Amino acid sequence: MQPPPRPPRAPPALLPGLLLLWAAGHGRAQEVQAENVTVLEGGTAEITCHLHRYDGSIVVIQNPARQTLFFNGTRALKDERFELAEFSRRRLRLRLARARLDDEGGYFCQLYADDTHHQIATLTVLVPPEPPVVEAGALAVEGGEVELSCLVPRARPLATLRWYRDRRELAGHSSHHQDGKVFWQRSVLRLRVERRDNGAIVTCEATHPALGRGQRRQTQYKLDVQYPPSARIQPSQSVLREGDTLVLTCAVGGNPRPTDVAWSRGNESLPARARAEGERLTLPALAPQDNGSYSCHVGNAHGRASDTYVLVVYDPGAVVAAQGAGPFAVVGGALALLVFLLLLLLGALVWCSVRQKGSYLTHEASGLEEHGEAREAFLGGEGGKRKEEFFI
Repeated sequence: MQPPPRPPRAPPALLPGLLLLWAAGHGRAQEVQAENVTVLEGGTAEITCHLHRYDGSIVVIQNPARQTLFFNGTRALKDERFELAEFSRRRLRLRLARARLDDEGGYFCQLYADDTHHQIATLTVLVPPEPPVVEAGALAVEGGEVELSCLVPRARPLATLRWYRDRRELAGHSSHHQDGKVFWQRSVLRLRVERRDNGAIVTCEATHPALGRGQRRQTQYKLDVQYPPSARIQPSQSVLREGDTLVLTCAVGGNPRPTDVAWSRGNESLPARARAEGERLTLPALAPQDNGSYSCHVGNAHGRASDTYVLVVYDPGAVVAAQGAGPFAVVGGALALLVFLLLLLLGALVWCSVRQKGSYLTHEASGLEEHGEAREAFLGGEGGKRKEEFFI
């Protein structure tokens, strides 16, 4: 009898490869994977360790200082901010409340089996900026330059600062320095200002990765531009007669706005019955002796201003054109001149028409005269028997 056939042997060259595949498969029996996490300062972070083909081996999670936080689900470090939210055959979830900058770093997920496996979950703590603080370096005076500073005292990473006025971006100069793990930064804007800039709004805007999409921190600053005062007297009426009451109002401008208004009357003192009450001067029961120049005077830190009103008191029966009728008189004169020019033009047209018609009649008469002479000659030529004259 022949012996049974032997099973075929693997070629010697394939044996090392099969051993490597078996070893690799045995080594991947259990694995751990970690995810990186980003959290805002003061927020809550979840650090997750994913377990693959977990068979109950020891799992340890450590903080960046390599202190063990939990050992197989049991708390090992007394820090109540850390809480084991889940420990199953698939994952281990660690919840961190009130995250601080000191908590930032790598958290170790370690699996102790035949071989030790570990992965690092990196925790990043962001510090969003507070609304910027806008300050002016000095008083803004008309014709001068003002320096505005936009400050963000604490942020991580750096914020982006921009200036706007009327939705138009303005160029500023930014600087920063690092204080521990956070940054202090500032943007400086220099503007030349005029009187019309008083009350204008300038906005400093900060954008940051820690803010949501489309969100930003803004602070508005209202420009306070100072300038010299102005004064203008406004009378209560234009024509004044004996017995009337006159109220003069001194319209005051300027920044800062003058609060003290002084009234005077040329080189004389105000009438005894006059009442000066701030911006108003009241003169009751006017009389001819009240005639004269009345002035109001104002001032602030940047200068002084005044205005003068000349008072003329008329008799009760006098006929006087109102002082304010000047513009109406100019308009009336212009209209009268226009009517006069139109009449001249119409007269010229009539004259030209009459002249042309007269020339036509003269021409017709001349023609008839020539015709009459010819007829007379014709009649006179018939033997002298008959002669007729025609007069036209």
